[in-house]
Amino acid sequence: FHIGEREEKCIIEDIPSDTLVVGNYKVQRWDIHKHDFLESAPGLGMFVTVTSPTGEVLLSKLYGPQGTFSFTSYLSGEHIICFQSNSTRFAVIAGSKLRIHLDIRVGEHFLDESAIQAKDKVDEVNVRLEHLIEQIHHVTREQDYERDREEKFRKTSEETNSNILWWAIVQTIILISVGIWQIKSLRDFFIAKKLV
Repeated sequence: FHIGEREEKCIIEDIPSDTLVVGNYKVQRWDIHKHDFLESAPGLGMFVTVTSPTGEVLLSKLYGPQGTFSFTSYLSGEHIICFQSNSTRFAVIAGSKLRIHLDIRVGEHFLDESAIQAKDKVDEVNVRLEHLIEQIHHVTREQDYERDREEKFRKTSEETNSNILWWAIVQTIILISVGIWQIKSLRDFFIAKKLV
């Protein structure tokens, strides 16, 4: 995505609880003379701020033009990940565009292939098995979180449907009451005028 210098850009990630989140990014600055983004942006860094669903700041740190950040969510919900350049130029003259390449991995735990190759076959199988068990636990947590969200959505839908039904019943009662009142009023009017 593109942002201007000194501009803050936030991304919302829906993350289950107790989940590791790893983000890799790289910043490129627009070069006016070459009319292209420079491959590296020396002296330029990014403030990365991560906020939990309750508004608590989980991570607030200054990184370089490219870097890796990570945090573990302790609460399920929408986490806000914000990026802002550390440009020292004033906002008026800081008109340069920045391109940010971002890769966010939620719940992934990476195998260290060099460590696996250094051990014998039994240890390799053991490490891979532990990695698979960890991934199974992550998938289970993700499913539990999605199940909770689906249950909340279903309750909200049922409450809405119930409210709509009661509102329709109230409207019908009001319509019937107004109809009866109009018929009675017309009948009384005709009787008063001696037309009936």
